[in-house]
Parts: sequence; C-alpha cells; structure tokens
Amino acid sequence: MQDRTYTADAEPGDDVTVAGWVHEIRDLGGIAFLILRDTTGKIQIKFEKDEMDDDLVETGLDASRESVVTVSGAVEEEPRAPTGVEVTPESVEVIAPADPELPLDPSGKVDADLSTRLDNRTLDLRKDEVQAVFEIRSEILRAVREQFRTFDCTEINTPKIVATGTEGGTELFPITYFGEEAFMNQSPQLFKQLIAGSNVERVFEIGPIFRAEEHNTPRHLNEATSIDFEGAFCDQNDAMDVVEGVVRAAYEAVENNCADELEALGLEDEFGVPDEAFPRISYEDAIERINATGELDEQLVWGDDLSTAAEEALGQDVGGHYFITDWPSEIKPFYIKDHDDDPELSTGFDLMHPRMELVSGGQREHRHEKLIEGFEQQGLDPDQFEYYTKMFKYGMPPHAGFGLGGERLIMTILGLDNIREAVLFPRDRQRLSP
Repeated sequence: MQDRTYTADAEPGDDVTVAGWVHEIRDLGGIAFLILRDTTGKIQIKFEKDEMDDDLVETGLDASRESVVTVSGAVEEEPRAPTGVEVTPESVEVIAPADPELPLDPSGKVDADLSTRLDNRTLDLRKDEVQAVFEIRSEILRAVREQFRTFDCTEINTPKIVATGTEGGTELFPITYFGEEAFMNQSPQLFKQLIAGSNVERVFEIGPIFRAEEHNTPRHLNEATSIDFEGAFCDQNDAMDVVEGVVRAAYEAVENNCADELEALGLEDEFGVPDEAFPRISYEDAIERINATGELDEQLVWGDDLSTAAEEALGQDVGGHYFITDWPSEIKPFYIKDHDDDPELSTGFDLMHPRMELVSGGQREHRHEKLIEGFEQQGLDPDQFEYYTKMFKYGMPPHAGFGLGGERLIMTILGLDNIREAVLFPRDRQRLSP
C-alpha cells in the first residue's frame, strides 16, 4: 500500500495513513477510541463525536474487532495514549469487515485451548506472544544456517519422495508415484551420506521429515523439521563439536536479536545462553546415574533404551544439555559405525536437553562389507538400497553427522509446553487440516 505508515513510525506532527486491524474500541460517551494494530505495534485513533462528521464516527466505531481498516489523519502527542501518540482521523475505511463472532480472542483477554488456536491459526498469530514464537523460530533458523557456514558446510536439498524408507520398518507414509508405491522420506540420512562421499565433503540441510509414528504426545509430530549435518573425514567427536556449536549459536541469536519477542513471552529475565560445555556421558555411565537417582520403578540394565522417565531423571541430575555416547550397537541403526576395538559399542550419540532428546548422530559405517552386514543384522534387504550401498564401493571416506529436531530445539529454548506451539500448521495423528 503506497504512502502507508507503520504505527511504530508515526511521529507527532506527521500526516499519516495507517492500516491494520481493529484491536479494540473504547466508547466513553462524547469521546471514543479505536486501537489499531499492525505488525509493528498499536496506535490510538481518537473520535471526538461532537466535532466530527457523523459518518466518519459511525464508520470507525461500528467496525467490529479484527476488521481491516485504514485511517488517515494527523498524529498528535498524547501522553495518556498507550504509545504516547494518537491520530485524529480525517478518513476511515473498512477494507475487510470481520465477523463479530470470533472463534478466539486475539487480544488475549479470553484464553483459548490449543486445538481452537490451531484451528484458527491466522487469528492466533495476531497475538504478540504467538507471533514472537515464530519470529524467534525464524531467527534460530537464520543463525543455524550461518553457523553451519562457519564450519564450511554447503546447504543441500534432498528428495522427500523415496522408493524405500531410510531405516525400514513400518513408520512410513506410503504414496502412489505414477502407479508405483513410494514413501515420504523419514530422514535425509542416506542422501546426505552420499553427498558427503563426493568432493563436497561437509553439508547441511534444514527440511521436512515424515514419520508415521502413532504417538500422541506433547513432543512428537508426524511432519517435523530436521536440521541435518554430514561431514567427510569427521568422527563422532567432530559431529558433537558441530552440533554443540549450532545449538549454542541458536541461543546466542535469540539473546542478542530477540529482546522484544522474549519480553512478549515473559522470558526477558530468565533467558540465558548455556555457559558450560555440554558434558559427554557414556551410555554405561548414564545407566548407572539414572539408577542411582531412584526415580524409576525398575533398574535399567545394559541394552535398555531410555524411557521418558529415565531421560527426565538423568536430565534433572545433569541440569543442562549433555551428550550420551557409546550406545550399544544393537540399538543403533545399521549405518552407525561400531568402535573398532569393541564391536558391542557403537559410535552413536544423542544430545539431550533436560526435558528431551534433541539429536541423534554418530560416525557412519563407510566400509561396504560392514554396511551390508549391518543391513542383514537388522533384517533389511540390501538389494532394496542398492542405489546407496553401491557408492560405498567407489571410495567412501569416513564420515559422521547428526539430525537435530528443529521444533524440539525451539520448544526447549523457549520452554513451550507443547511442540505444536513451535510449528505453524502441525501434522499429527488427529490433525491434517488446516
């Protein structure tokens, strides 16, 4: 819109045209106020009924909340106004009237449950605190990309429609692809490995992944954003260094560049960047520490995966981000390399936040014969992955990487209660629309 002035830029003495939504109307009898909201803030429009044209007053004060309006007039200083200025209107136009019966209150005075919010995401995003989440999400992804580039990484995009699942199993969404069965990709894992085996060497991707898991929890989605890294001539320790740098860069970007958004979320006094290196705890030590907390009904033994209760017990014990390293080989995917001196131990690692797992990674098996053995041990047919395995015959360097859950990163950075709050239009077992 030409000649439009954002509310934050309106200064006393200016003649402006502002455009936005009717946030609220306050009618005090002889004088009334319309609070107009745009993406930069709010501004007060003053109607002195006895001194203004009746049609002008009627147009302004009859506009329902959340209607889109434009107002032209003079900006005057007014210390009692919410932003210290107000506009005396010369013209008011209702561009798009809103239904008076709104499904939720964007002013936030009346709470709505999460399901109602997600059903009406456009309205929900008009609330400062909700918009703040996605402004911060954008800043986190910008910072993550920038940090990867400091590690000499090239950004890539891998297919999301594939002929076979990354890890096999049943957690796949099948689709019809020109008469053939195909699947939505669970992970860019195999493709990013193939690219790391080229002369590109270090790559990252930020993109969607799809998992047909029948979870219905505050931390799981069926379509999520994965932040992936793969590096040639890297081992698991190099990959852990990269992911720690990426996570720390995300926190620093929020602290340095999102002061207004943190204030909108009420986090300005409690937000902080992790100030200690993330400890690296072996799986064996993790089991011992969890058992020592006494928080579980049954003691864990070697080979057990970690339940949510076990993760929470260890998270409380550690008190910050930490890695779990040297997982048993039998519970890690086929492409994770085992330690050369102990085939019972894998090079796999997880990065944990005290609330949940954020990252799974490790050094990859780069030897063709060992890779084929891994397929067979996990009941997968190597022939179905021939496009992948054959490249390991042509000089595949040692390499390592990880996958970081984007929404989980945002959820833990901001202390959100539900992962669905960190994605605009979540997809889970119950939600396919909007």
